[in-house]
Amino acid sequence: MTEVESKIFPIEKLREFCIRVFVHCGVPKDDAAQAAEVLACADLRGIDSHGVARMYSYFGMLSEGHINPKPEIKIVRSTPSTTTVDGDNGLGLVVGPQANRIAVDMAEKCGSGWVGVCNTNHFGIAGYYVLQALERDLIGWAMTNSTALVAPLWGAQRMLGTNPIAIAFPGKEEPPIVIDLATSAAAYGKIEIARRKGKPLPEGWAINREGRNTTNPDELIDGGAMLPLGSERERGGHKGYALAMMVDILCGPLSGANWGPFAPPFALRQEIPKRSVGKGIGHFFGAMRIDGFIDAEEFKRQIDEYIRVFRATKPAPGTNGPLIPGDPEREAEQERRKNGVPLIRPVIEELREISKKAGIPFD
Repeated sequence: MTEVESKIFPIEKLREFCIRVFVHCGVPKDDAAQAAEVLACADLRGIDSHGVARMYSYFGMLSEGHINPKPEIKIVRSTPSTTTVDGDNGLGLVVGPQANRIAVDMAEKCGSGWVGVCNTNHFGIAGYYVLQALERDLIGWAMTNSTALVAPLWGAQRMLGTNPIAIAFPGKEEPPIVIDLATSAAAYGKIEIARRKGKPLPEGWAINREGRNTTNPDELIDGGAMLPLGSERERGGHKGYALAMMVDILCGPLSGANWGPFAPPFALRQEIPKRSVGKGIGHFFGAMRIDGFIDAEEFKRQIDEYIRVFRATKPAPGTNGPLIPGDPEREAEQERRKNGVPLIRPVIEELREISKKAGIPFD
């Protein structure tokens, strides 16, 4: 099957378009710039499913009043190193960064900071938040639950979100180790991309509405479900299922957000749960001061050696050897900052539709 046509756009053009669309939807200028920064981070790092490709959903949810453009974000419970934040149903791209800054500030004062967030929405890529912690020389953590799309092991219906986990460790001379992964077999955005490109899904990613394995993205969307990381029991699916549940509990019950099948949808076309058990979806952020455990410079020297030892691993046949988590994203960022961000035709068409409705030029 031929590749879907794509076009290259400078990142600043995409960022400015997003800012103007958010402002059009009633988001204050500073918040709009913050939201656009999170999306730009995804596009630069090659995580195409979570950048401007998400604008259509944000625009729709804001336009129809499902997301509060001007939230009053507040702390509802706290200790010196822990906090719960109520996002007032704001953009997760605004609520998340503010809550993450609280975690980082607490870590600098107390050694670590942990923030649960309720009453929020989709927060972009989890990796953005741990990169922010790295800028303050901290180890960062970020997690979120999300709309139920994933079946539990041996289940045949959607019960959990893709529930990503991110954590980052700074190096001294080497680049940081940045781990950012969904606890499902794939991020849902990859399903959307496969559907837009008219391509089948890999085996082990999804089931249809009868609970049988499928490689057709339309069958997944039409009442099917994604599978947990590892897919079947024999391939470690119980581990992905358990990790997804861990994220769900840290983000949901611990903060007062919805969990499991009660998490509200991010896109207008998704089914709204029949009841709530909390407020919105939830996030969980953490930050740790390295010198609370060991001399920070010694730790970073060890991370440098860690990276070099793993890079020197004997390569498996037909490969160039192991990558370090964060390598593909760094390479993508270098390329895209210089040459621009490729967008496939269906995404461009969605952005043009937003452009027409909002009266904001796109291309």
